[in-house]
Amino acid sequence: MLTEVVDAVVGIDTHRDSHEVEIADATGTPIATMRISNDSAGFGQLLTAIAEVVPGRRVAVSLEGSRSYGVGLARTLAAAGLLVIEWEQPSRKQRRGRGKSDPIDAHLAVLAALRLDAARLPTLRADGDREALRILLGARQDITVAATARTNRLRALLLTGDDTDRRAARGTLTEATLADLARRRAPADAARDQTVRYAEICRLALALRQARQELAANRKQLLAIVDDLVPGLTSRHGVGPVTAAQAVVSFSHPGRCRNEAAFAALGGTNPIPASSGRTVRHRLNRGGDRAPNRAIHTIALTRIRSCPRTRAYVDRRTAGGKSPREIRRCLKRYIAPELYRQLTQSMKQPARS
Repeated sequence: MLTEVVDAVVGIDTHRDSHEVEIADATGTPIATMRISNDSAGFGQLLTAIAEVVPGRRVAVSLEGSRSYGVGLARTLAAAGLLVIEWEQPSRKQRRGRGKSDPIDAHLAVLAALRLDAARLPTLRADGDREALRILLGARQDITVAATARTNRLRALLLTGDDTDRRAARGTLTEATLADLARRRAPADAARDQTVRYAEICRLALALRQARQELAANRKQLLAIVDDLVPGLTSRHGVGPVTAAQAVVSFSHPGRCRNEAAFAALGGTNPIPASSGRTVRHRLNRGGDRAPNRAIHTIALTRIRSCPRTRAYVDRRTAGGKSPREIRRCLKRYIAPELYRQLTQSMKQPARS
């Protein structure tokens, strides 16, 4: 247990403006408590306090919100050589009988860390190239959501036009179609509502063309980083730049997931027993991180459509009585370990900032 290999544990409850800190010994007995500001001065104050009051050099820091309010502090502590552990917000069961306050949460962070297996600690996610991929994926999500909303609005406007517009609304909005819509202008004798409608169609068409250019540029950036960080990952059937980037972001770095089963559980692709009586079966796991689950699902669908080996597997399992949903679950369970092995063997260790 962690309590056997450290001299002290620092529990931190993070917030936007300040952090609540408790420094405790290896038994969980508080040594000092303090509140620090969420800036460089506060981080320095904490490092000074740790150096002054901790009875030894083996210190672990249990930190909540290491990728949100506590990201700056987490990076500072890691750069100082301290062992930083991610701590999840306590559940209602953990709070039962204790109440809720910042000092209580900091103490719970200490207790949670001391109960951990020292060989299986939840370490911080990597920065560097992984962080670049995370930012690009977030940007891609924003662009996609906005483009979808604009597409729906453009189709709605086209449906209120003439037969040509209605045909365009029902068809695919190709680059040529968008270019044509962007060039259109209202007739000189058009009513005000028609003038406004033409102008809005032009604006939406231009915005969609711009969004497609941004998505293409985003995809190129993702591909360049993934190929540099994990050579060979995108060469696997069905694994494109976006799904590969999501796999890298969720995996973070070698050692974060202890084995293939843990990575499958992280992505919600591990089978859940659902047997009863003479029925023996497994069901989909609706837990886990849905982002890697979606990426693995996309890979599975791509392979079902275009991979002869996967098509043969689907036909064989269908003949055996499996439903399409169960077959997809089985495929996702095979894909997750495949990604894990590729990431573990090929990933270059990202540099921390």
